[in-house]
Amino acid sequence: MDKYPDQKRAVQYLHPPIDPFDQRLLDVGDGHTLYVEQCGNPNGIPVVVLHGGPGGGCSPAMRRYFDPEVYRVVLFDQRGCGRSRPHASVQDNTTWHLVADIELIRTTLGIDSWLVFGGSWGATLALIYAQTHPERARHLILRGVFLMTQAELDWFYGGGAGRFWPESWARFVAPIPEDERHDLIGAYHRRLFSGNLAEETKLARLWAGWENALASVHSNGTIGDAPGDYARSFARLENHYFQNAGFLEFDGQILANMDRIAHIPGVIVQGRYDMICPPVSAWSLAKAWPGSDYRLVRNAGHALSEPGISAELVRIMDDIAHSKVGAA
Repeated sequence: MDKYPDQKRAVQYLHPPIDPFDQRLLDVGDGHTLYVEQCGNPNGIPVVVLHGGPGGGCSPAMRRYFDPEVYRVVLFDQRGCGRSRPHASVQDNTTWHLVADIELIRTTLGIDSWLVFGGSWGATLALIYAQTHPERARHLILRGVFLMTQAELDWFYGGGAGRFWPESWARFVAPIPEDERHDLIGAYHRRLFSGNLAEETKLARLWAGWENALASVHSNGTIGDAPGDYARSFARLENHYFQNAGFLEFDGQILANMDRIAHIPGVIVQGRYDMICPPVSAWSLAKAWPGSDYRLVRNAGHALSEPGISAELVRIMDDIAHSKVGAA
């Protein structure tokens, strides 16, 4: 067996592919309609999956982390991305809109409480949702923790990660004049919302490409050309949220409010070599959450599709399925 298996081999740990038993477009107000799907067992343990980004959208592979005989899996595309409409829109699109959307989905589907599964920005949103509605979150399963702090943004968009990937960083900063590089989030914001579709798409591909280039421990650092429509949605939404510091009331809000969910069990899965969300955030979260189970995965980066990350998450969900938490 290879010591460092190829990223594609992550699929060997997943449950077989399944199709949704329910797909719908849900009007959440403010002119937004969300794509929502359910798969697995309609009478099973409910779990909501929160995708990353902001702006990433859900995918069929995300269904496969859960035993379809045991779990009732709810996936949705957050405002402005994936199959939700209007596409790439940041109007009435904040963290608090998303928290309200999650609650509307829960009540619409007649679910009293559920497990909350999220990675990267999905982990951020899971924590904020649970802190806002602690009676609705039965268990948190988090991956690649991002706490929406200025220090994390400075690491990834201020040159920290660029010290490890100078060739990728050089391509990311290349279109920005020297006198604007002190604030790359702001510089990209002006261009991603310029009103010039060609310019927005070109810069969006670079924005998305910088992140994708560093997602896996197996990456060679190449900034690829993502499909323009996807890249524009992803980049505009992510930049919009980061430009506004996640719409939180103050820097460090999530850790400061951990007392609200101290009673909720949770598991934190973190790649040792995560270049996008370094382990210090997951470690800080674990220290502030005594009841959490912190699992550091060796030879893994940030991506959900890392073999070690996928294996650990499937193992966790299988264990929960047979625990008192799952049976509640």
